Amino acid sequence: MDQFTINLIFVGASFAIYIGIAIWARAGSTAEFYAAGRGVNPVMNGMATAADWMSAASFISMAGLIAFVGYNNSSFLMGWTGGYVLMALLLAPYLRKFGKFTVPEFIGDRFYSSTARVVAVICLLTISITYVIGQMTGAGVAFSRFLEVDNATGLFIASGVVFIYAVLGGMKGITYTQVAQYCVLIIAYTIPAVFISLQLTGNPIPGLGLFSTHQETGQPLLTTLDQIVTDLGFNQYTAGTSYFNMALFTLSLMIGTAGLPHVIIRFFTVPRVADARWSAGWALVFIALLYLTAPAVGAMARLNIMDQFWPNGVEGEAVSVETIENDPEYDWMGNWIQTGLLGFEDKNGDGLIQYYNDANPDMQAMAAERGWEGNELTNFNRDILVLANPEIANLPPWVIGLIAAGGLAAALSTAAGLLLAISSAVSHDLIKTIIRPDISEKGELLWARCSMAGAIALATYLGLNPPGFAAQVVALAFGLAAATLFPVLMMGIFSKKMNSAGAIAGMLTGLIVTLAYLFTYLGILFIPGTNLLENVPENYLFGISPLAFGPVGALLNFLVAQAVSKTSAEPPVEVQALVESIRIPRGAGAAAADH
Repeated sequence: MDQFTINLIFVGASFAIYIGIAIWARAGSTAEFYAAGRGVNPVMNGMATAADWMSAASFISMAGLIAFVGYNNSSFLMGWTGGYVLMALLLAPYLRKFGKFTVPEFIGDRFYSSTARVVAVICLLTISITYVIGQMTGAGVAFSRFLEVDNATGLFIASGVVFIYAVLGGMKGITYTQVAQYCVLIIAYTIPAVFISLQLTGNPIPGLGLFSTHQETGQPLLTTLDQIVTDLGFNQYTAGTSYFNMALFTLSLMIGTAGLPHVIIRFFTVPRVADARWSAGWALVFIALLYLTAPAVGAMARLNIMDQFWPNGVEGEAVSVETIENDPEYDWMGNWIQTGLLGFEDKNGDGLIQYYNDANPDMQAMAAERGWEGNELTNFNRDILVLANPEIANLPPWVIGLIAAGGLAAALSTAAGLLLAISSAVSHDLIKTIIRPDISEKGELLWARCSMAGAIALATYLGLNPPGFAAQVVALAFGLAAATLFPVLMMGIFSKKMNSAGAIAGMLTGLIVTLAYLFTYLGILFIPGTNLLENVPENYLFGISPLAFGPVGALLNFLVAQAVSKTSAEPPVEVQALVESIRIPRGAGAAAADH
């Protein structure tokens, strides 16, 4: 059986499961469409949250960025995980206690203002649309390779699959579909990692293999990798560069995570407040299974890439064009070249493909001496690395089929959650609350499905021409969430005195300033292959990368909100009492007084 047929079996079987679940769990009411009827078990919700969280950026792109940038991009792991802890401790239980369907609904009611609700919807749409671009990009990459179609066709197929189960099932269908998708993606991620760790280090646990001895060189694996990449003019794998930007970027990811609306709404689906806390705990367990493996996947994949292009070591000759075209070990290159995401060119006509950093002055001198005319690996989209890794390592065909299903599960699970957040904001917060308050439940459900379909069409269009790599595009969404929704949610829960004028002014300040900073450097952001944490132009404000600007926007949000709130009327007494009741269980004051 050929590889294409095996891929079709794995991908087709997983899609059949997803669509079958969507039909079985079809939403019949707005409560089921928005919050799965608030009847999801905490363990199931934790698994669904993990799938919603571990997007194409986590599964497909993160390890690729770690592989090619090294230590600096461990900030993705630290920021995303730390942010999830913030969300679990500071936001999720209180928002569930409030008992609403959406984040803008909480903001509108807490700040007793339709304007605040509309501004929150604008922020949510900006964040979610930016985020979903990365998911659709990842889905297009996976489909294009494993179904052997071009990238655009792959994206259209992904959109069609999401349309079927997201529009049909709403949150109820998406929740149970995401449980299945988590099982698929975690198995697909860990099994190839175990195989490759055994090949390179003899250790079956990838996280431990990362710090084990490389079997061929007898040195620690990371030492071997450092030596190879520096010999080719690249930065040392374990070295850091801009620690200031790295720290800011990690903080941006942390507070951005805690403000992501598509993850927050997952905690509205459980029966009780205590279940929201348990869901968060289980989700962290499920997330850890992938995040503890990702650094090893990135480092080992980079080492395998180097071995492919320099099979005799850096001191020997590069791989020949003839070998790439005729040796079955290099079939993976031909497969990915067809997608347009990989390419090489024999610039100096010597029949060899030299892969090195041609921007390094030392390598330029070596290239002149040896007759090289530039890096001949002309295109290597980092988003393909995890998906191509099993092929590069010559793993069995069924493992390649499994990773195909896993990559698609990761992209589609998060895309569905984001699209639901967009749909809910439009149908529930705009149409039901602002435009047509008298609309029937049936009419609102129809609008929810129509807005979901519209969001899918928009995401598909934007996914065809994405800025940067999937993880970088997603990082921009985190910066926007950090600067807009996180501060207003925190102030809404923990500050009785924060009023509607302050909340509105803060959100608008965070949104406008952050967008202005991003678009000021739009040309830099959209250069393919740009590492936005390393390449810091002198004209950045205080050297702050656009990806790391979220905390600055958040700080301005807090400061403006506080200043406006202190110079305007306090919230009504009943709103202050509501805030108190969200944070403090009924009767807690009396119980404390007894002691």
